[in-house]
Amino acid sequence: MENALALPNYINNQWCPSSATEYLDVINPATAEVLAKVPLSPASEVEQVVQAASEAFSSWRRTPPTERVQYLFKLKNLLEEHFEDLARTITLECGKTLAESKGEIRRAIENVEVACGIPMMMQGSNLEDIAKGIDEMTIRQPLGVCAVIAPFNFPGMIPFWFLPYAIACGNTYIVKPSEKVPLTMQKVFQLLEKIGLPQGVVNLVNGAKEVVDAILAHPKIRAISFVGSTPVAKYIYSRGAANGKRVQCQGGAKNPLIVLPDADLEMTTRIAADSAFGCAGQRCLAASIVVTVGEASRSFTEAIAETAQKRVVGCGLDSGVEMGPVINAQSKTRIESLIQQGADEGAKVLVDGRSPSIPSYEKGYFVRPTILQNVDPSGEIARTEIFGPVLSLIHVETIEQAIALVNGGQYGNMACLFTSSGAAARKFRYEAEAGNIGINIGVAAPMAFFPFSGWKESFFGDLHGQSNHAVEFFTQIKVVVERWPSNWSRQF
Repeated sequence: MENALALPNYINNQWCPSSATEYLDVINPATAEVLAKVPLSPASEVEQVVQAASEAFSSWRRTPPTERVQYLFKLKNLLEEHFEDLARTITLECGKTLAESKGEIRRAIENVEVACGIPMMMQGSNLEDIAKGIDEMTIRQPLGVCAVIAPFNFPGMIPFWFLPYAIACGNTYIVKPSEKVPLTMQKVFQLLEKIGLPQGVVNLVNGAKEVVDAILAHPKIRAISFVGSTPVAKYIYSRGAANGKRVQCQGGAKNPLIVLPDADLEMTTRIAADSAFGCAGQRCLAASIVVTVGEASRSFTEAIAETAQKRVVGCGLDSGVEMGPVINAQSKTRIESLIQQGADEGAKVLVDGRSPSIPSYEKGYFVRPTILQNVDPSGEIARTEIFGPVLSLIHVETIEQAIALVNGGQYGNMACLFTSSGAAARKFRYEAEAGNIGINIGVAAPMAFFPFSGWKESFFGDLHGQSNHAVEFFTQIKVVVERWPSNWSRQF
């Protein structure tokens, strides 16, 4: 611990040691090795960050958007150049496989690419002669200082749902990474430092709840983006909105996959396993429940159990590994207790991933893929977000019952259907109450040029991350009505 690197904040284009008196260890979840220590910055350092961002805003908003995106072009190139190092850093601190980390960085880069279209995306509208000699137009203007409070599970991608759009629109920005995984943003900000942004346009502050509360309360922060659990999302949304801020909060999920008897069994099994066990189940679009319909139950249950047992678990940097550890010891304990809770509610632990021994990584926080069969749809385990590699199986007789089960849940992040029937697919996408719908897709993650949706208790706000929603979130509309009678104007 004494030799671990103490991470700095990045304020006004300077790396600044924190005045924090408390630090947390940043731990490699595959080995339990301490990688660094992250400061629990005091609220006074949020004040410094906001002051720097606020002072930078006036000049930055007057920078033409065609010039602002030039910095993003440079950033895209640097992210490509440092692609492997960023992916490796994600795997070291987050635990996911190197392939998954590479996919995450690719999605981050895609958002930078889309944000480079701001000169088109930020345009307003106009109409001449709304009345005789009177014209009307709308223009988009930036908000000011904005911030993201990021989660642990995608330390590279999720800040990029917001940051490139925010600064391209003329805002200044503050990133508060998860205190569990702060190393990736340290490296991203080292790249941001290289592109030559003006002082104060982008800033980073490490910390935990004290920093979050300071961000929520600060009067100069105009907008906040958050991704995390639903209880925290509710807290941030309610506090931020009460303080007059624009807020978007992505919450938890309990994503169902519906398997009809006419689904391709081999494809469906492979995709369902990747959805449920990819990133060790620690993503808001992970499959949590598979609802088999009619005759699909027996064949799918056998196939998914065999696939789960064969999945290769280990350190994400090792070749051939298909699933890494969960984030920390507390998460491992929680996941394993929820597996037991499912069993106590009457489910059969068809594949039990608790307390595995991973050769050479005995100190790591591993839970192998787990399958709970015959889960009670009304039980607690069917409603609780486990956020681990645990898949619950429920059986119904009709697609109508399956859709009713989907729509009866408190969450609405994603729902997917596996079928070869176009009619069934249309019925499902029309009726299913979820923001992201997949048809023969296990992770319905929108590309960067579409917004990342979410319904019910999976999202709080009106505008989502990415694409045109991000542009709308980070700008405000001004309506201009103007008349210039010839006798009022200088004649030429």
